[in-house]
Amino acid sequence: MKAISLKPGTKDVRIVTIEKPEITASDEIKMKVLQVGICGTDREVASGGRADAPLFHSRLIIGHEMLGQVLQIGENVTRAKKGDLGVFTVRRGCGKCEACKNNRSDMCYTGDYTERGIKEADGYQCEFVVDKEQYFVRVPTELQEIAVLTEPMSVASKGIEEALLLQRSRILDFEKGKNWIEGKKALVAGVGAVGLLAAFALRLRGAEVYGLDIVDEQSKRPKMLSEIGGKYIDGRKVKTLNIDDEIGEFDFIFEAAGFAELQVELIDVLGVNGIYVSTGIPSGNKPLTINGSDLMRQLVLKNQLILGSVNASMEHFKTAVADLEAAQKKWPETLKKMITEKYAYTDFEKALGKQSADEIKVVVKWAEITT
Repeated sequence: MKAISLKPGTKDVRIVTIEKPEITASDEIKMKVLQVGICGTDREVASGGRADAPLFHSRLIIGHEMLGQVLQIGENVTRAKKGDLGVFTVRRGCGKCEACKNNRSDMCYTGDYTERGIKEADGYQCEFVVDKEQYFVRVPTELQEIAVLTEPMSVASKGIEEALLLQRSRILDFEKGKNWIEGKKALVAGVGAVGLLAAFALRLRGAEVYGLDIVDEQSKRPKMLSEIGGKYIDGRKVKTLNIDDEIGEFDFIFEAAGFAELQVELIDVLGVNGIYVSTGIPSGNKPLTINGSDLMRQLVLKNQLILGSVNASMEHFKTAVADLEAAQKKWPETLKKMITEKYAYTDFEKALGKQSADEIKVVVKWAEITT
């Protein structure tokens, strides 16, 4: 079969021919790959950045945001049948820590996990994949046009749900039973794919959403934000440290930009009892100069939480599917706009190339759905 393969640490990305995977255990599922999304991590590994080939191999099949169709199932598989649409999750546990033993490899203690398409496990930019039923999440056929967004939505859903779980534990005594985020002011920093999906998820939960970025207000992403009832802040016109003076403080912040200076400055606009979720991974090692006293004083006196969140568990993938279903019902035309370009796998270089200002999610196409 054909696959898009990388030699880690180099820019050597090419289409190769490898052996087709087959089911070898009773709990395995074989899928035909339909589409694979491209994100910043894919572009990073393709440019020589962080990536590790499987043990005893020199190359890595890239891609971790997939949508596939079930072709074959092992005899003990119960949650999938031939023809189903679905996705496989990304991370595989270390098998040693309690988190991984309980199928929560997103919270691995040892760091010895693998990640398909990123770290020591082949990814999904290929014609066929086989994996355990344990990592399969079924996707309704009604979502087929946007189901490739499941993995990035799982990142947003996890960050939001974990934040709300923490808030519920803090306010249980005086706001028992209430949806804490409903009516609260939420700021999404970075309105790329994950940021916009977080905006969808927050609007579904009743938040008043603002999006912060440095693109023109009349460009595609701010317009999409407006279509779902959000408001846009142009970071070139309003300095981060002045946002609270002009708009007020925020109860909730979801950061998806990945710029260290911005990530720190955002703490300034967080309100009393506020919670801040950071999902962006900054690059480089440029040191920052911050007023640590002011920062720590605010965190303590305003009773604030800062939460880092990476990857997602099986349950968060399921929440992501539910969020996509709800968003499709409420904003069907807007959600479709999330996928801005599609390329055949033979044009993978274009998919991995420099992104345009209006790019949100680029998808590599491998096959069509079989009905």
